[in-house]
Amino acid sequence: MLFLKLCFCYLITLFILINGDDDTNKTGVECTKLLKGQFLCPDPSYDFIDPKTQQPKGCTSNNLASVKCRAADGIKCNGTGNETFWKEIPCRWTNGYHFETTLLLSIFLGMFGVDRFYLGYPAIGLLKFCTLGFLFIGQLIDVVLIATQTVGPADGSYYVIPYYGARLEILRSNNETFRVPQTEWDQDL
Repeated sequence: MLFLKLCFCYLITLFILINGDDDTNKTGVECTKLLKGQFLCPDPSYDFIDPKTQQPKGCTSNNLASVKCRAADGIKCNGTGNETFWKEIPCRWTNGYHFETTLLLSIFLGMFGVDRFYLGYPAIGLLKFCTLGFLFIGQLIDVVLIATQTVGPADGSYYVIPYYGARLEILRSNNETFRVPQTEWDQDL
């Protein structure tokens, strides 16, 4: 009985050595899991920027866009069989609201609430229309809020801003963020 088990193990080992392991028969690697430096993303030969929004083409409301990437020389990807693959990168989803248009509407027609109607806030727009921009104080406040990009479109999208235009990155704190407590060493710096 022991002899049969040893023969069986020997035959299985010989079969694996001759035919190879399943991992060695793969034609490529999973390129979406490559480390930095092993791929170039996005591929420079691929035109991926939308000239109207200055964002990657195909940017979704999840703020992700799928772009074509290229693996380093000698690496072949599983899905395509060559060195190219598709990877999701972060982007800013825009829904056609232009920053300059919003700011000009706020400056010149903000007393009538046109800026808030344009951004998708009809209730505040109607209040501003009925009160002449809250006696112009609400108009002044809205000009500042729109200029600092604190107030954006109601659908959660970003403004369309020219390529070299100003863009603010607003940092917010919520339930998923926390403050790191300072140690005595940090306070001495």
